[in-house]
Amino acid sequence: MQVPASFEYRRAESVDDALTLLERFGEEARVIAGGHSLLPMMKLRLARPGLLVDINDLHELDYVRQEGAELCIGALTRHRGLLESEPVGRLFPIFHDAERVIGDPPVRNRGTIGGSLCQADPAEDLSAVCAAVRAVAVVLGHGGRRSVPMADFYKGPYETEVGLGEMLVEIRVPILPNAGSAYEKVERKTGDWAIAAAGAALSLADGRIKAAGVGLAAVGVSAVGYRRAEEALVGREPSEEAFAAAGRIAAEDCDPVTDTRGTAAYKRHLAGELTERALRRAAERARQAVSTA
Repeated sequence: MQVPASFEYRRAESVDDALTLLERFGEEARVIAGGHSLLPMMKLRLARPGLLVDINDLHELDYVRQEGAELCIGALTRHRGLLESEPVGRLFPIFHDAERVIGDPPVRNRGTIGGSLCQADPAEDLSAVCAAVRAVAVVLGHGGRRSVPMADFYKGPYETEVGLGEMLVEIRVPILPNAGSAYEKVERKTGDWAIAAAGAALSLADGRIKAAGVGLAAVGVSAVGYRRAEEALVGREPSEEAFAAAGRIAAEDCDPVTDTRGTAAYKRHLAGELTERALRRAAERARQAVSTA
């Protein structure tokens, strides 16, 4: 079956219009922007929304800007926009690392950060990135605006904290001093879903790790949940021993499954190795930030 079930289509004229449609149609409504994940699921009838709310005209949700000690990214910002953004690359090179291995140019031209996060696919790259940098999701509904840390955003595979009549409108990333970040991924071919991937972010102070973030993709039901690995890094010197220890803990705490991309044991090994590599590169970038401060 390669034909979607019948559905209604509305092109939202404003954020308020989109929220009104989502509220009116409830569980039957789905937001669409790039559609690279939703449309294939509809064709296979794994998803059968009664209404698609097209938000591609909501240009007010397409931006990257710094506000104080946070980088703010609109939910409609395209992958290409993130990859070409100077502030994103300078403050959080982990985004550029990930965007270079996401899909292909057509996907990066149309896909959005909001769509990627709300799809909540366990193998999705930007979920691991946002988990590592401790991003906060801003969710809007007619009842008000609320901020949800990435640690609480995912309720399970393909399920998030975005409720009925609500939309993800912004991602806010705290900017830490003397920080570096990096993303490492193993895939079967360029642009493919990850076999395993790891994101890491570090902030240094007085030669030691002051703050650490770790996010993994394709090795469990969620990109978050690696607090033990993060805590094992804080207060230590950014050394090979520290990175190896954190990698071992991340490998222990992930929960991969055997499938056509590899065995659970292989993916667990990759999780540890890629965490270690990402931490090493993040530390190098953090040292560069310290030297140029």
